[in-house]
Amino acid sequence: MDIKEVTSSVSEELKLFQERYKTVLHSKNSLVDKVTRYVLKQQGKQIRPLLVLLSAKVFGEVGDSAYRGAIMVELLHSATLIHDDVVDGAEMRRGIPSINALWKNKISVLIGDYLLSKGLLYSLENSDYRSLHLVSEAVRRMSEGEILQIQKTRSLDITEEDYLSVIADKTGSLIATSCAIGAASGTKSEDEIASLKHYGEYLGLAFQIRDDLLDYTGDSRKTGKQLGIDIKDRKITLPLIYALQHSAKAEQNRIRSILKSSKKRAVRSSDVIAFVREKGGLEYAAEVAEGFAAKALDSLSRFPQNEARRSLELLVDFVMKRQH
Repeated sequence: MDIKEVTSSVSEELKLFQERYKTVLHSKNSLVDKVTRYVLKQQGKQIRPLLVLLSAKVFGEVGDSAYRGAIMVELLHSATLIHDDVVDGAEMRRGIPSINALWKNKISVLIGDYLLSKGLLYSLENSDYRSLHLVSEAVRRMSEGEILQIQKTRSLDITEEDYLSVIADKTGSLIATSCAIGAASGTKSEDEIASLKHYGEYLGLAFQIRDDLLDYTGDSRKTGKQLGIDIKDRKITLPLIYALQHSAKAEQNRIRSILKSSKKRAVRSSDVIAFVREKGGLEYAAEVAEGFAAKALDSLSRFPQNEARRSLELLVDFVMKRQH
């Protein structure tokens, strides 16, 4: 499925969002403006602003507060990606050099801070206090999720419960927030806002598990990253967690010894992939992702059938079938 099928119901709204987003990004400082223009080149599918617009359109027309919410979540998302690239030492982002590769870490961190502050000020200037509260809560959750992942990765004792908590916070929280901001612009019903927020959280969980599965099954020509890169980076995701939980102690020790050694990880990631496949980790993770996808769809059941709801349903299908 092409993402255009998902976006067709808000194609005009997305164009208007992109125009407004460019205007908000503009800075009188020449270096800041140069870097933020480069940020625009790195834009991916813009799923989060898309979710704000679709969630708003479920209730009718997309108003100014929804556009502002879409801009705010994209500013925050861009800021976190820039900071992530610094933390990970990543030199590429979506096929082009990362900001830290071109302007080094100090400028990158400051640009990330600039985008975050820009989003917060933009909300305050327009008295979007509910959106500000939702986004602030998402930032807290994203930070806690990242710290928990680092903590558990160091000790190699991450459980399925830990993993789901990490991805709910790191990925699900901002996707859920995007849906809630869009919904709140179109309805005063707290139950309806909560339903769309739940949709976003479940979609985020399904999205991240599918993404983690691609590390074991993806085509590097499509994903843009080597097979097993998460293993080399010592990231323990659901397929591996399940495989470790369903293997003998000796096998667990063998795999953990590979994960503990950077040299072994570099040359023996294929051993870990084979182990995960043999133990049924891929099938189990796919099943869990399907469960969250079903919950996401169920969260939409209370809303009338219209183009926006159909697009939200198609987005679940898109996430579950994505190959990169």
